[in-house]
Amino acid sequence: MNRNEMVRRLGAGDQPWELVIIGGGATGLGAAVDAASRGYRTLLLEQHDFAKGTSSRSTKLVHGGVRYLRQGNIPLVMEALKERGILRNNAPHLVHDLQFVVPNYDWWEAPFYGIGMKVYDILAGKHGFGRSRKLSRARTLEHIPTIETKGLRGGVLYYDGQFDDARLAINLAQTAAAQGATLINYMRVTDVMKSDGMSDGVVAVDLETGERYEARARAVINATGVYADQVRRMDDPEARSMISPSQGVHIVLDGSFLPGNSAIMVPHTDDGRVLFAIPWHERVIVGTTDTPVEDIPLEPQPLEEELNFLLEHTARYLTKDPSRADVLSAFAGLRPLVSARSDQDTSALSRDHTITISRSGMITIAGGKWTTYRKMAEDLIDQASTLAQLDERPCVTRNLNIHGFHRNAEEFGTLKIYGADAPAIEDMIREDPRLGDLLHPDRPTVAAEVVWAVRHEMARTVEDVLARRTRNLLLDARKSLEMAPLVARIIAEELQKESSWIDDQLMEYETLVRGYVLDSP
Repeated sequence: MNRNEMVRRLGAGDQPWELVIIGGGATGLGAAVDAASRGYRTLLLEQHDFAKGTSSRSTKLVHGGVRYLRQGNIPLVMEALKERGILRNNAPHLVHDLQFVVPNYDWWEAPFYGIGMKVYDILAGKHGFGRSRKLSRARTLEHIPTIETKGLRGGVLYYDGQFDDARLAINLAQTAAAQGATLINYMRVTDVMKSDGMSDGVVAVDLETGERYEARARAVINATGVYADQVRRMDDPEARSMISPSQGVHIVLDGSFLPGNSAIMVPHTDDGRVLFAIPWHERVIVGTTDTPVEDIPLEPQPLEEELNFLLEHTARYLTKDPSRADVLSAFAGLRPLVSARSDQDTSALSRDHTITISRSGMITIAGGKWTTYRKMAEDLIDQASTLAQLDERPCVTRNLNIHGFHRNAEEFGTLKIYGADAPAIEDMIREDPRLGDLLHPDRPTVAAEVVWAVRHEMARTVEDVLARRTRNLLLDARKSLEMAPLVARIIAEELQKESSWIDDQLMEYETLVRGYVLDSP
């Protein structure tokens, strides 16, 4: 993937696009993969970087949704469990099984949650990741040696999936590009064009050059998540709000807080949400909260009450109580929940996806979650192709390998998240051993990964590399800041940027990092 080539395609304007997709998160990228693999001329435009927003700030789970099972939303759980299995088959380098333990402290919890997990197994059917079972107190401690022992009776073990969300997003972009799609980051859509009252394209501005582009299309798709209402009002200034955003916050701790390969799931917290403590990239992610919000900034900030909630609940279930000083990073994401009533509690809203068509024919998709992105895209492109009167072509993504597909990526060690691309990165290091140098003595990322991200993954900034191509911002925000000068110099050399660009990048990244680190109380 090369951004200059993608922009050249847009500027050439040889013929109208069949589908223009606004938004480069999970939903938009999934739609681009689906549309391009059906052979439709597809253009995707993203105002920032791919997966900048919600799609890089998830709980890193590919799951059916135990919480939805409790709510009685069986169809959503069944669909998610099926898609979970499909995703593991199509991207085994990024998706793997994970054991979860539900600790039991009251007499009724073991039979209650045990039955619930058996239902979960049954619904998964042939797509199951493993059979659930009850655990004795001793076996629970074997799986979770740092679990709070006071009153512990035992636990219930079940299986779900884990993944790297931002890496999957980049691989989806690469998959779409390989299928013929044109995808451009840092290209902000500023208007929806119309002819005879019907939407037939968009106006966009390249944020790197300031150049303005027009892209005509048979259909325009709004897949912008929490920003869906803003785009809908470009089409219709009178459009009523359909998004009720909810903020979810996670904290990241050192792996010593949860040693081993098992995660903890707490089915019911003080605010009614499920709480997870999950091992991920040698760290522990704890989350998430559910706080209704009105503002939808590009970089949402954790609220103090959310951070306190997570620290307090973590202390309840682990023998080693975390303090603010133990938090290596804290990140917030906004969920694009669909609501018919503005006063509805976000914790009660469905995560089912919704597709709407405006009077001008612009298509909006909202809601959903990472696990079901592929099915969401299939439903969306089915609707869009019909509306645009495109040749009817079947969806092929059920069995389409995602870029990087590799059954045994573990053999690549710290480069395993690159899957089939790992050997090419290893070749770069063999050709220039300096590219094997670590960016930080305490982190596994090497210089070759920065070069690879710029040359092949359309990374344009220090943030792109440290937040999403590698996950250093989330895994240790302070250490990522120490890496930033070297990363900036490597990117500048690759993109032929001046020293002033490096200075600007470092200032911007330092400002960003402040939102991920916690000050002392």
